Amino acid sequence: MFICNFCSKVVKGGRIHRTKLHLSRQRGDVGPCKKVPADVRYRLQENLREFYEQKNANEREPVNPFGYSVHPFEGDMNEDPDNASLQDSGPSDLSRKRKKTGITSYFPSGNKLGTNLTIKAALQSKERWHEVDLAIARFFYDACIPMNASNSFYFQPMIDAIACIGLGYKGPTYYALRTNLLEESKKELQLLFDTYRISWEDCGCTIMADGWKDIRQRSLINFLVYSPKGTSFIKSVDASDMISDASTFCNLFAEIVEIVGWKNVVHVVTDNAANYKAVGRLLNDKYPSILWTPCAAHCLNLMLKDIAKIPHIETLAHRASSITIFVYNLKWTLSWLRNIKGWTEILRPGDTRFATTFIALKSLHDHKSDLQAMVTSRDLLVWNGSKTKKAKDVCNIVLDNQFWNDCLVVVKIASPLVRLLRIVDSDERPSLCYIYEGMIRASKAIKETFKYVRRLYQPYISILEERWEHQMSQDIHAAAFWLNPTFQYDKDTVEICQSPNVMDGFITIISNPNIAPNHNKMIVESSIFRERMGSFGNSLTQSSSKITRLGMIIDI
Repeated sequence: MFICNFCSKVVKGGRIHRTKLHLSRQRGDVGPCKKVPADVRYRLQENLREFYEQKNANEREPVNPFGYSVHPFEGDMNEDPDNASLQDSGPSDLSRKRKKTGITSYFPSGNKLGTNLTIKAALQSKERWHEVDLAIARFFYDACIPMNASNSFYFQPMIDAIACIGLGYKGPTYYALRTNLLEESKKELQLLFDTYRISWEDCGCTIMADGWKDIRQRSLINFLVYSPKGTSFIKSVDASDMISDASTFCNLFAEIVEIVGWKNVVHVVTDNAANYKAVGRLLNDKYPSILWTPCAAHCLNLMLKDIAKIPHIETLAHRASSITIFVYNLKWTLSWLRNIKGWTEILRPGDTRFATTFIALKSLHDHKSDLQAMVTSRDLLVWNGSKTKKAKDVCNIVLDNQFWNDCLVVVKIASPLVRLLRIVDSDERPSLCYIYEGMIRASKAIKETFKYVRRLYQPYISILEERWEHQMSQDIHAAAFWLNPTFQYDKDTVEICQSPNVMDGFITIISNPNIAPNHNKMIVESSIFRERMGSFGNSLTQSSSKITRLGMIIDI
């Protein structure tokens, strides 16, 4: 007799095998334990599985040397001629032998492979699937691996490779991971890098400098190279000692340009700080064919930051934040809202990204009806905290229609800028050719929101124009916009393509002999492109101009 330490069940006739069956929750001549920890259950299940496999191996028939899937012909397994005679065999024996030599006998049956699973087998397979998931999860938890590591491009291929190699595989050791496997991975990466370098020579590339500060307040810069083939990391530099000296700082960028090859570099993108602007000018003096532009995402974030600083928007964001804090700091409110069918969490503003303020306002506005239902429910009246000042203030805000109207207006103002920010932050397609049109769209949307009343839209338009004209606007933006078939062949934007500002920017770029040595040929070809002559007038080209990523047409 034994007493289970987990569920206190008393089992008579306690053999060790029955104890294992009980704790592994396998049905048999003893009931399963309902309180056994998952790790104990898993270890005992593995122990029993090994026991059964060993037992079956001892009782297994002699192994076929040709493999389990190859069925022998008659006589292959009986090479003794004295035993091969069929004279004494009766009709039933002969028919039985003939049945075995049919064409289907040389292939494994579906039932042997488990294609027709019973309900019990299907449930067991789901259980084993869950056990594998749990084993992977334990590794993540024990090694403190971030959960988003499961989104890695290499995560599923790793699982597939382990599954293909089968039972008995042992993972690489610590020594192997830090020596020969690391060296092989480095060689693979170098081969990939070499293919990227070939694309730099074919179609040019952009050097991107991402500046940031670590916890020791060191000014670090990550240098990356972008081309249609992909983005590759070059090096990371501690620029703390040189960031204040424009000449020394420019030498650092010149070193990166030489590593990539100055003939391959078309464009350099940096932050919008004054020292980076100086580097852009000095680089252009040294390499006239290289253009510099500030980071569009940085400039757009600064626009959103300026809009968020407008007093009435700052007040609105503060009131919205008080609602979110009230909801998520109290168990009752959060529980009440999460019981609503189809409920999604309210997004909260971040500390560093200015766009999150406006994204949070939109998320809060989407939950308007749920929040109003909560503050007018009978449950709130009987709740002990409903009489506090904070609860009353939040209820007043939620029931204030003017507050919700203001939220909607601010969301409409910021939405085109947030949309453009997502485009330039995305790696799905080149974004340079969408910046000019995106700014025009944002200005138009703001004016439409205020029905073209100048005194209402002017504060916001002034912010956009100030940042655009003094920081963001470059000739390359206009040229990229003009060369984008999505806008050149669209009736709504073709007039913008022919506007003086766009044409001036485009002509300035192609007139630069360092960028376009044969600018006469460039003008002829641009005319063919604009007038849709030759292959540009093809119906396939016209229909695919809006759905095909730029650069893909060249690859076809």
